[in-house]
Amino acid sequence: MALILEQVPWIVMPIIFPLIGSMLCFLFPAKAKSLSLLTSLVVLTCVTGLGWQLKALGSLRYPIGGWGAPLGIDLYADGLSLLMLLMAALVGLGISIYSSSYFSRDKANHFWPLWLLLCGALNALFLSADIFNLYVTLELLGLTAVALVALAGSANALISAMRYLLVSLLGSLFYLLGVALIYHSVGSLDIAIIAQRVEPSPAVWAAVGLISTGLLLKTALFPMHFWLPPAHASAPAPVSALMSALVVKASFYILLRMWLEFFQTQGGSFANFLGLLGAAAVLWGGIQALRQTRLKLLIAYSTVSQLGYLFLAFPLGTSLAWKGALYMLFSHAMAKAAMFMAAGNIQFFGGHDRIAELGPITQRLPLTLTAFALAGISIMGLPPSGGFIGKWLLLQASIESGQWWWGIILLLGGFLAAGYVFKVIGHVFTHDEPTSQAGKLPATMEWSALGLALIAVLLGIFTYWPLAMLEMGSPIGTGYSG
Repeated sequence: MALILEQVPWIVMPIIFPLIGSMLCFLFPAKAKSLSLLTSLVVLTCVTGLGWQLKALGSLRYPIGGWGAPLGIDLYADGLSLLMLLMAALVGLGISIYSSSYFSRDKANHFWPLWLLLCGALNALFLSADIFNLYVTLELLGLTAVALVALAGSANALISAMRYLLVSLLGSLFYLLGVALIYHSVGSLDIAIIAQRVEPSPAVWAAVGLISTGLLLKTALFPMHFWLPPAHASAPAPVSALMSALVVKASFYILLRMWLEFFQTQGGSFANFLGLLGAAAVLWGGIQALRQTRLKLLIAYSTVSQLGYLFLAFPLGTSLAWKGALYMLFSHAMAKAAMFMAAGNIQFFGGHDRIAELGPITQRLPLTLTAFALAGISIMGLPPSGGFIGKWLLLQASIESGQWWWGIILLLGGFLAAGYVFKVIGHVFTHDEPTSQAGKLPATMEWSALGLALIAVLLGIFTYWPLAMLEMGSPIGTGYSG
């Protein structure tokens, strides 16, 4: 039985099943809700199967159509890929459960095919071993995300979607120009082959700059974050959740992959520059979140701040720092998806998300506010939570490497996060009369938010499996292997 399971091509299934599910949802809209929930469960099962296979075999390459690199295209999986796939599968299942009660029928007919198409593109991106194939999946991801942002149909949503589209296309243009320079210099698009052949040259340095700029623009790192808060604030709550938890992480994943393989040998002081931008994002995003009067905008600026932590690992450059950043990435995805779902619950129930007027609403939604508070624990980096483990590993790496100033940024960011989280939670303790004019909130919307928030907290208790996952195939050490 074990031998049969080892021979199953688990690596292709997280890509195939969402694409099939997307087509079926488009063809049979009346069954789309059930099909999406089933697809999300199947994807989580396939990711679990791939994890079992990686534990037994180590890193895995799969030549598509039997044609391997350099002529064909390979899929590649290791512990880092698995961590990203598991993150997407868990958040995706939560979003599917939440969305089953959120959308009206006409909106749902458009949401389900787009969401599963985005899921398939995201999984393909995490498994790609070819820098042009990464471009294709990144474009597919961006276009579906733009369509989902516009799904609300309001003027603000359409404007935000158009802005996001233009930014996404600009980022893709920079990335594609960099890919052309890499191919001209190295003669291959496969990451493993590029890592073996690449040598410092003006063309390679230009490629590093172009690719990094395009990916940083898509990741919304300060000061290139201007498109993110409006897009998150005007999109439907499930779309905001998947944008913050998953979509912006995809471009960071590509940058990290390339950095671990060949960028760090070309970048030099570029690592410190990324660290400075990350530190500025932590502080600027936190301050802007404190200033917001609308809940979804507060959470959106919190995303800008939290993304900054990931880039503090670049100047630190140690295995401990990378593990800390990736642990933060995983826990942030769970916590931020839960926060946006909680905000969606409040808006769905009370008709608005004005922070100053949340008192009468929040007293009627104890589970939603519990979800927000638990997610806030991880965002602040308090124990026991996944955010605490990530920050602790980064702090330890900054002290061990003698770069203590990054540790100060971590602490300041935590204080700012505490400020804007308690700005919301404080309304629970007011003496306002509970609102009598409110909609009915389905239980699945509250429990799905609470479930993801609980995962964000439990990541601080059960740390062995996520950290052990990052050792599969040694992605933070040797990178891709043939």
